[in-house]
Amino acid sequence: MQVLAAIKTKKITPEQLFMISVLAVNGGNYLYNLILGRLLGPAQFADAAVLITFLLVLSFIAMTFQLVTAKFSVLFEYTVFKSFIAKVYQQALAVGILLGLLIIVFATQLQALFNTSSSSMFTIFGCGVPLYFLMSVNRGTYQGKKAYKSLSITYQAEMLSRLLITLGIILVLDIKSSWVIATGILLSFGFGLFPFKVKHLNFKKVLSLDKTYSKQIKRFFLLTAFYELTQIIINNSDILLVKHYFESYEAGLYASLALIGRIVYFIAWMFVMLLLPAVVELKKEGKETASVLFKYVVYIVAISTLIVIVCVACPEFIIKLLFGEEYITMAPLLWKYALATSMFAISNIFAYYYLSLDKYVPVIISGIFGMLQMVLVVFYHDSLDQVVHMQIIAMALLLVIQLAFFRQETRAQKSLI
Repeated sequence: MQVLAAIKTKKITPEQLFMISVLAVNGGNYLYNLILGRLLGPAQFADAAVLITFLLVLSFIAMTFQLVTAKFSVLFEYTVFKSFIAKVYQQALAVGILLGLLIIVFATQLQALFNTSSSSMFTIFGCGVPLYFLMSVNRGTYQGKKAYKSLSITYQAEMLSRLLITLGIILVLDIKSSWVIATGILLSFGFGLFPFKVKHLNFKKVLSLDKTYSKQIKRFFLLTAFYELTQIIINNSDILLVKHYFESYEAGLYASLALIGRIVYFIAWMFVMLLLPAVVELKKEGKETASVLFKYVVYIVAISTLIVIVCVACPEFIIKLLFGEEYITMAPLLWKYALATSMFAISNIFAYYYLSLDKYVPVIISGIFGMLQMVLVVFYHDSLDQVVHMQIIAMALLLVIQLAFFRQETRAQKSLI
């Protein structure tokens, strides 16, 4: 409502402009997946889904560097900032090169592990990994300095270039191969670097940071990295495990199911972005924060319930509309997958809420149940139905535990009053 009001009065703040940009980028990425699903068909889309999942995993890992950069770009200034940002770039590039080389070296093994049609797609993808880490640190500086216009440009450039390059090759040259998807992803990393501040990329020896600063950075980095790891496990392990245990055709069908069902998660992420600053500000002012949590939980529960009901009422129509007739066998599972994603989205709100209050137990809980989800799928994967049922069990338990923790914390606070 605030964004709409701002548009009417023609006064859009940089923050609101960035929010609109994020919505556009998410919509563009979703469109990218839908078009690939329709153009490639289930079997070839299964290979594309592996690369897209690798991209999501990479984004979560690199997000650790982005968040660390963003936070300390606010806290540090002048010489300290220059030393900090140069060191982060060096470390991010080193990690990016290491991960990229590992993917390239083990490309053949990755092909066998995930039953893909070729290993070249992993080789091409691996070449782009260092660029992605540089891009993430670059975005972190813009985020920390509140340069939302430049930050929006990097996200838009990455999304649009990947969409146009990939679809251009497929439609114009009529080449439907996994290496095309990998090439589009690689080139999009280059476009996503723009605008890039070259002066921050310093390979000379930089001044050492004070031990207090170093300890503070390391602690936040480790906590953020652990949380991003939980997100990787819960969001992506099911697709990779299905690709490993099932034939390409079934894996492609499952990938389409996952993409539709995750609409709930992408919507919830927008509320998380609003929740965090609100809770931090209230805590700073010494005010109660639970009312803000309740508000966004109600929003997500309402939206999730609506999406699940729609998936129950007309699953075949949804799948035909988004992916086409070839994917129709997934219709009975659509509402179940949406239910599992809904429970995760609600649990995620509680985790982010406590992260903003510097309480990390819910993050650890998320990690435990992320591992549980993986273990359940590893042992119970006789059918795609069973895979989805295992996720429902894991996410239901996660939500119950998060609610129990919230209740315990609320009681503890009341006893102190």
